[in-house]
Amino acid sequence: MLGAVAALLFFISFLINAADIGTNDVFTSTNVMLLGLTALALHLAGVGAGGSHHTSRRRPWSRS
Repeated sequence: MLGAVAALLFFISFLINAADIGTNDVFTSTNVMLLGLTALALHLAGVGAGGSHHTSRRRPWSRS
């Protein structure tokens, strides 16, 4: 999910830069790109994966 958010933020950053849209100091193309890089780093770190890490413990003497 965070990978898709990062791609969307990179696309928005590209549009702001390519169309030369005047934004305030918070939503410059560089700041949006840095938000995308943060989302991408969190995605690669495994944050927000959504999967459960359920492991079943098996006793060493059981054969099932």
